[in-house]
Amino acid sequence: MSDQSTVAATPAKLADPEVRRALMAGVTPEPGSAKPEPILEVDHIIRNFGGMTAVHVEHLEVQRGIITALIGPNGAGKTTFFNLITGFDKPTSARSGAHWSFEGRKLDKTSASSVALAGMVRTFQLTKSLNRMTVMDNMMLGARGQRGENLLTSMFKSTWGAQERAIEEKAIELLHRFQLHAKKDDYAGSLSGGQRKLLEMARALMSDPTMIMLDEPMAGVNPALTQSLLGHIQTLRDEGMTVLFVEHDMHVVRHISDWVVVMAEGRIIAEGPADSVMSNPAVIDAYLGAHHDTDLGDDSLLSDEALEEMAAEVAAEAAEREEQDK
Repeated sequence: MSDQSTVAATPAKLADPEVRRALMAGVTPEPGSAKPEPILEVDHIIRNFGGMTAVHVEHLEVQRGIITALIGPNGAGKTTFFNLITGFDKPTSARSGAHWSFEGRKLDKTSASSVALAGMVRTFQLTKSLNRMTVMDNMMLGARGQRGENLLTSMFKSTWGAQERAIEEKAIELLHRFQLHAKKDDYAGSLSGGQRKLLEMARALMSDPTMIMLDEPMAGVNPALTQSLLGHIQTLRDEGMTVLFVEHDMHVVRHISDWVVVMAEGRIIAEGPADSVMSNPAVIDAYLGAHHDTDLGDDSLLSDEALEEMAAEVAAEAAEREEQDK
């Protein structure tokens, strides 16, 4: 890596959009392209369900310190890919060359908890808050390395009391940041869909991650909270965190992403800046068929029938998954 790339990759400088554009300008916009400083590297991850291949990613690198969007039509394999690299599922190719690493640490056979401890945490498309616990209790559970959880030391508050107070202070600070402090004593189940998204993001930050992975953070969110969520995601990036997120809303993708990766039928079919990706014929074909004269970032496309159709498909897929989880 060149000296210029090293300087550009520092968190303070990456808060500047011009520095981010300059950093990624040297990256070839093609599937599996090499990044100046990848934080996550994935090789030969395949997941089959019966005779169907849900994910087949030969190579992917995620650049440190920027916001990368992972997009693709319904059924492209995005959430399955998230599940695989975060330890919630195992690849079919586990014994035939599957490999992925985070900050140079091999994660091929690690559990979801080990992945989180390594500094890579995720949120879910359907939020996983513990509904019968308070917002504050949900936050406290997100902190790692709590000495009070050990059976032996739990009997001696002097060994963990100070740590618990520090964790509580951190939780309160994050709840203020995400505008949830007034709800801290409410049950998580009483929150709106958007507030649950905020809680899940805030709870993820309790573990001090290096990279956060967001699975459709805007899905089901009241428009009044959408801008707030977008602002929080951008702030995380500006503070030095790496963000990888799945999103269907092309306007959101174009607005906040520094780099876009496109999946279709389980494979990476394109990478690049949002504007170039959305006008890529292969990407348009994956979404809309052979309408190669259309730009997916065109407001007229996403504000009429096509937007309604995409929204209906997303809602139907979410409803189906929610039904399966019952």
